[in-house]
Amino acid sequence: MITDEIHKSHSILIASHTQPDGDAIGSMLSLGVALKSLGKKVTLYNESPIPAIFRFLPSVNLIVAEAGNLGNYDMAIILDCGDLQRIGKISDDIHQIPVIINIDHHITNTEFGTTVMVDSTACATAEIIYRLIKDLGATIDKTIANALYTAILTDTGSFLFQNTNSAAFSISSEMVSKGADPYIVAQYVYATYSLGRLKLLNMVLDTIDISENGKLSTMFLSQKMLMETGTQLEDIYGLVNYAKHIEDVQVAALIRETHPGVNGKGTFHVSLRSSGAVDVSKIASELGGGGHCNAAGFKAESMTLSDLKKKIFILAKAL
Repeated sequence: MITDEIHKSHSILIASHTQPDGDAIGSMLSLGVALKSLGKKVTLYNESPIPAIFRFLPSVNLIVAEAGNLGNYDMAIILDCGDLQRIGKISDDIHQIPVIINIDHHITNTEFGTTVMVDSTACATAEIIYRLIKDLGATIDKTIANALYTAILTDTGSFLFQNTNSAAFSISSEMVSKGADPYIVAQYVYATYSLGRLKLLNMVLDTIDISENGKLSTMFLSQKMLMETGTQLEDIYGLVNYAKHIEDVQVAALIRETHPGVNGKGTFHVSLRSSGAVDVSKIASELGGGGHCNAAGFKAESMTLSDLKKKIFILAKAL
């Protein structure tokens, strides 16, 4: 039992994927605070900056960008990661920790770790964390409530995505009763933008391209755009959804330049979003990535932007 393993542990590292979203952050915070309340020594780790829209969450300052000496931990809990490499630079050394618990809801999860708790029917990793906190006997306070509510709200696209299930509503309702504030969460996550983010949005919207059949759209984000608007990677959260909401579009792709490269051939990360009719996790898996039915991604290396877009637009023929 995972609960037995956790109760036996003393020093725990909780980590999630780079460029964390609301589910990754909310799951980390809620489990971390719960374990601290049970007397565990806990470190919350993510190598990427926390997106500005999530910095309102209570205790978000507990998340640090350095894990320290991995040999000091007797357990690692990896959250919301389809594969171990998603945690970034410490992935090669994480096996110094004797017990690695893999908790996730991605259907493409590789089932890494010494103990696996993967439920692809869960609306979010936070749903699994909610159950785990209950099983551990920890009290859900206002901090945990806000974290779990935010995680579920964002990973279901405000209850618009196909992964929205009855648990999404029942857990969210309970979290509100325990102190989560839906208005405050919505204001920070959906209604507050920096001027730089708005300028970046304007630039990215100008790059929208639509396939001949109108069912696939692409957007492009360059390193130069980030530099010119004074924005960071955490500011791109949710941008791909603008391309997804175009009438008749079934699949949207945000192509983000990660390294310009030489001779026009760079490295890119492609975020895929679906309206629900197409399982983009299958597309991403075929291209070396992974994710959910509605949200997935993959990397492309040593390619020109033009060749990458052609490769993506070929997908439109099957839609």
